[in-house]
Amino acid sequence: MEEFNKKLAHLHHCKGVSWNMILSILKKDPQLKFLYNDPFYYSSPLLFKNQDSLSDTLHDLHSNRIQEQIRQYPPNGIKIISLFDEEYPVLLKETYQPPWVIYAKGNTDLLKTGTHLAVVGSRQATEYGERAIEYLFPKLIQNGVVIVSGLAAGVDAIAHKEAIKNGGKTIGVIAGGLFHIYPQSNQKLAYEMMKNHLVISEYPPNTRPSRWQFPMRNRIISGISRGTLIIQAKSKSGSLITANYAVQEGREVFAVPGSIFSAYSAGTNELIQQGAKLVKTAEDILEELIY
Repeated sequence: MEEFNKKLAHLHHCKGVSWNMILSILKKDPQLKFLYNDPFYYSSPLLFKNQDSLSDTLHDLHSNRIQEQIRQYPPNGIKIISLFDEEYPVLLKETYQPPWVIYAKGNTDLLKTGTHLAVVGSRQATEYGERAIEYLFPKLIQNGVVIVSGLAAGVDAIAHKEAIKNGGKTIGVIAGGLFHIYPQSNQKLAYEMMKNHLVISEYPPNTRPSRWQFPMRNRIISGISRGTLIIQAKSKSGSLITANYAVQEGREVFAVPGSIFSAYSAGTNELIQQGAKLVKTAEDILEELIY
């Protein structure tokens, strides 16, 4: 499996190779026995949009630079987990187009143990949001809940820190690769989590974060979690994207209500109007996920 994972990761590193292209290649070559066999690709022209796309892929497949990058992941504590591994999160497999490869640094046992709860919210968290997290988390942690968030500023960072403070476990799902933590203000937190908790990404470690990756990573935050809790969110917040992914996958959605006069509660109050469970205590979450 390790050799297969390296091959799949190499394909995943190739410029312009999409999720659907990997699916098509795996259908024709499930064990990737012909990954480095050029005639295989020339005999399957429909795999690629055009000749340039094929040329780019073949160039990267024969790139010693990419192979060396992949060889350096284990010495750097980075584990390649493919969709076909036992370690791959079961709930994430059930989602639409789950990542073919996850790059993980830290305690990968956290992917398979505990009850996972996604906790997301505004990057401009207020004192109310912070107090809500401090109030809810101790009971959640006591009941084995693993906190999943996006290592962003605001609610995400507070959620990770509060989980650690209460002796719990937490998983960070980032946009970009593991070698490019964003924002820089959370680098120290990320490195602590890589040592004692877990940070994962669906992007190769050398990938710099791009704007479009942030909404995409939200599907993983909700995808590995049995429920998603929104602490604070404006009406058009990225946190609502995470909630929508959770709804699409049939997962629980929880929201902390807030003042009708606060823009940071507009999104959460709207979610409650639409059917999200209003959260006043940790029991409101636990009775849906554990009890």
